[in-house]
Amino acid sequence: MRCDARQWSRWPFQVWSGGLHSRAVGQPQTVRPGRPLALAAVLTFLWPGLGQLFEGRRGTAALFAIPLLPIALVGVLFLADGAEVAALRLFDPTLAMTVFWLVVAVAAWRLVALGEHLVVRGRGRVRRSELVVVGLLALLVFETHAIVGNIALSFHDAGTAIYDPGPTPGPNDTPRPSGVPEPSPYETPATAESRINVLLIGVDSSSTRSHALTDTLIVASVDPASGDTSMVSFPRDIAEFPMYTGGTYFGKINSFANYAERHPRQFPDGGIPSLMRQLGFLLGIPIHYYASVSLEGFVKVIDALEYVDVNNPREIADPRYGGWTDGRPIGFYLPKGPQRLDAQEALAYARSRMGAGDSDFTRAARQQQLLSAVRARVTDPSLLPRLPSILSAVGETIRTNFPPDRLSEMLLLARRVDDGATKRVVLGRPYSFHPPTNSTGGTYILRLRMPRVEALSVELYGQDSAYWTPDAGPAPTPMRS
Repeated sequence: MRCDARQWSRWPFQVWSGGLHSRAVGQPQTVRPGRPLALAAVLTFLWPGLGQLFEGRRGTAALFAIPLLPIALVGVLFLADGAEVAALRLFDPTLAMTVFWLVVAVAAWRLVALGEHLVVRGRGRVRRSELVVVGLLALLVFETHAIVGNIALSFHDAGTAIYDPGPTPGPNDTPRPSGVPEPSPYETPATAESRINVLLIGVDSSSTRSHALTDTLIVASVDPASGDTSMVSFPRDIAEFPMYTGGTYFGKINSFANYAERHPRQFPDGGIPSLMRQLGFLLGIPIHYYASVSLEGFVKVIDALEYVDVNNPREIADPRYGGWTDGRPIGFYLPKGPQRLDAQEALAYARSRMGAGDSDFTRAARQQQLLSAVRARVTDPSLLPRLPSILSAVGETIRTNFPPDRLSEMLLLARRVDDGATKRVVLGRPYSFHPPTNSTGGTYILRLRMPRVEALSVELYGQDSAYWTPDAGPAPTPMRS
């Protein structure tokens, strides 16, 4: 059929399978005899336009069906990498809000398509039972879209709350331990294939303290090109280490961020950014991003997850543990082997260090294990009904400067990594030592053995390490122990 400009000027027009039909949509349309309204409404519920097609109204069917096709295609592409990746993408607030309004628009379109059946049939031609069916289907559309829309808004709120871009990078480079300038740890990885280094921080702000301490410090590193992954924990008692600004910090490493926050002239970037620079300086790598969680917030997140599963490598018997916040008696005991931990038990697993054979080093190893356990738990499909509460807990307790648009990329990368192949290191012996307390004013501290830290850096990060040299030997350092 030819279509000239005059045909296009007649609006509204009706689309038929054979081309354009100039009859106005507003004209009365007949429903084929023997086509029950209830069945037509069910078909329209499944996909707008199917019910109209069932009734023999092809033009109206196309009008309702075609606009949803591109939205459905985008949805399929959005879910192509799996639900986990799609969920992480929704932490981008802009994307989450876009999804929310699409959900609202599709819901409105489906409701209009259902209501159109009643309008076409007219008053007096719809039985009460059919009206009930259409009403129930409309209610179901509203409820399902309300649930999906609420999830999208929860992702938006969580993404907005947790994302902290931090200060703008300064123009000056951070000096390497060898005195040679290295890139600032604030710069993003050069390419999508460049190594990504993230500082994971556990903040303990006990009511008995006047300031918060970063008692958990883990530097996670992923090489997208090779899939190599490592986690390095800094025990909180490390002290008397060289600072990236020059000189020596005599306090413990868990107080460094607070010290930097209180001395803005020496550390203009603030607490957490300065801590990132400092740990990157010691390890010989730039730390690009951070993620922090308070210990109180950790309990909220595990509460939302209900539990985590761990394989306890050795029996824990800590009669002095008193970190319970739900009135449990003092002491923490956990047998060796697979264990299912609730929120309070998971916190004890991460904090206990006074049991026989336990120390900051065994505790740091358990903290790394818990991170893997949480990651495994959040991928459980059974948690979908609890997703809004989980996202609320995450939004209240986690802060990060990790770009939301790279979260899904990191998950895809994590899928390639064998968790058992992750290199896990705690900077206790042989990377540090405990000097006699009579030389430290009676304070228990650990001093880093920098030559061994340098060698570890080259082993873990290769040419990405500031200590790497062409002969694969560690570079000089201003501090030797």
